[in-house]
Amino acid sequence: MNASVPTFESILAPSARRWTSGRVRFGLLGSYPPSTSGVATFGSALAAALTARGSEVSVVRIADGSESPDAGVIGELVKGSPQSVTACVESLNGSEVAVIQHQQGLYGGTHGDEVLAILGGLRVPSIVIVHDVSKSPEPHQRWVLEQIVTMADSVVVMSEAARARLRGEYGVDGHKIVVIPHGAVLPTQPRLKRGSRPVILSFGLLGPGKGVEHVIDAMPSLLSVAGRPRYVVAGRTHPEVLARDGEAYREARVEQARAGGVADSVSFDDRYLDRASLAALIQTAAVIVLPFDSKDQVTSGVLVDAVASGRPVVATAFPHAVELLCDGAGIVVPHDDPQALTAALRRVLSQPRLAGSMAAEARQLAPTMAWPVVADAYAQLAARVVGERQMRM
Repeated sequence: MNASVPTFESILAPSARRWTSGRVRFGLLGSYPPSTSGVATFGSALAAALTARGSEVSVVRIADGSESPDAGVIGELVKGSPQSVTACVESLNGSEVAVIQHQQGLYGGTHGDEVLAILGGLRVPSIVIVHDVSKSPEPHQRWVLEQIVTMADSVVVMSEAARARLRGEYGVDGHKIVVIPHGAVLPTQPRLKRGSRPVILSFGLLGPGKGVEHVIDAMPSLLSVAGRPRYVVAGRTHPEVLARDGEAYREARVEQARAGGVADSVSFDDRYLDRASLAALIQTAAVIVLPFDSKDQVTSGVLVDAVASGRPVVATAFPHAVELLCDGAGIVVPHDDPQALTAALRRVLSQPRLAGSMAAEARQLAPTMAWPVVADAYAQLAARVVGERQMRM
């Protein structure tokens, strides 16, 4: 087990465990399907896992013009509407614990400061899930996150890197922060027989910053590897990118592959894939590559899914990758170093023992990320904050 990613039991104070109960009524606020963002996918998976473990979950989703058929959705938050904020607060107050997802750009107001009115109106304990922690925020952006953390009963992050940044850059009391891994669905089906050409796979919402162009640049050098590897890019374009730029990024990458003479070795799959279909696709990969441009990313659901799948990973050195892959589940390469990226992919594709050892380490880490384990951690934390609130009353 990776010592840098502690289990929830190692974080939860022994005195708090006596508050643990088997059933908690959660109110969950955030983006939610049919929205296709990472936060929406996370919220849906967390709600399903909590429900499966015996808790009740009522969802207030951030309105995006679509309608959710999910019976668990009890309301919508319309950005910029004081009446909607009031209704949201009252809906969340009908739970035992409010879980607020936070990410830059998720809420209305300047740097999402509308969420402060929601937190300020709660009568029930709150857990804020912080998906991103900017290393160099604007002053008001910093102030908003500091206020959120101050108002919350507990703050969940998904990596030690995020915890360290909150403590070091924002001065947050470490006792208020809990690290609970991003959940993942573990493979349950037998491994599929892979095709004759090894697959290098990137998946997730597509757009600038994902670094797909770096792998396409590497492909001419990798075609000399046995089996002539091919690169598969799976995922729809991020909805915000699609609204702003259309399919410009994807089209530019298709043209890049054509101009580089590797069009027959680079393919794009823009279908919506449910969890089972995505899991099956991941199992076809010889290596999963996360060539992200960001040097700031402290949480990556795609990274967690990749590791939990038990496949070897190559990633640029964003903080979550450095932390999660440090014990051998993958290779971390510097940003802006195309030779290092190419060399790492070549090593995994041409050295079966190395690939096998990476996959084995990934399978060792996977159980700590399983959604049932993550859901239990949230239920325990919720019971703790309820108990602590009762003690103060």
